[in-house]
Amino acid sequence: MENNESKSEMVRGMFNDIAPTYDKLNHILSFEIDRLWRRRVVRILRRKGAKRILDMATGTGDLAIDIARKVNGSSIFAADFSSEMLAVAKKKIEKQGLDERITLEECSVESIPLADDTVDAATVAFGVRNFEHQKEALVELKRTIKPGGHLIVLEFSNPKCALVRWVYRLYSHNILPAIGRAISHNNSAYHYLPDSIDKFATPESFMALLREVGFSKVSRRSQSFGIAQIYIAQK
Repeated sequence: MENNESKSEMVRGMFNDIAPTYDKLNHILSFEIDRLWRRRVVRILRRKGAKRILDMATGTGDLAIDIARKVNGSSIFAADFSSEMLAVAKKKIEKQGLDERITLEECSVESIPLADDTVDAATVAFGVRNFEHQKEALVELKRTIKPGGHLIVLEFSNPKCALVRWVYRLYSHNILPAIGRAISHNNSAYHYLPDSIDKFATPESFMALLREVGFSKVSRRSQSFGIAQIYIAQK
């Protein structure tokens, strides 16, 4: 990409294009283990006592729906910059009768239409690596969280174990793009996924960035041999 703006438009266009098949492919390609990771995020939210939650980069709304169903009394502000992903989310939310609990909003992570100190917690599942300006995005997310509240990030990472990393890279760089292309008919989207994971910060570097923007008590929980991480940080 020649500049950040063109990258942003590329990523938005890619997600708009694959939105109709995104859920199907996501669960197939992850062997549905992504559901387990999201359940763990929801359990953390319950333990933190969070009720009003911002789910940024909500995509088709899977995490927002899980939170609404499993966190009693919760209300979720679910935001994404892809209109087509939000359209899929809207249908799923209405089908489950959760439209009074989940508010959908199309916006950028760098300009969230919420007042300061509004939510008990903010969540981002598989979205941080797509943010153009990660530091600025984290600052904006922190702005919306009440003092004492939490940011919880679920994101892919590269396993440290050499054998697991080799198997994971073989799958993500060869098998995954072929299946993704066959089902979504998008030639680039499922090459972008492993490439974006490769370019994302190491867990240690991302935790350092969270501390740099002012979060405290930063920790992480490795998932499935390091294929993913859950980061927890307090404002």
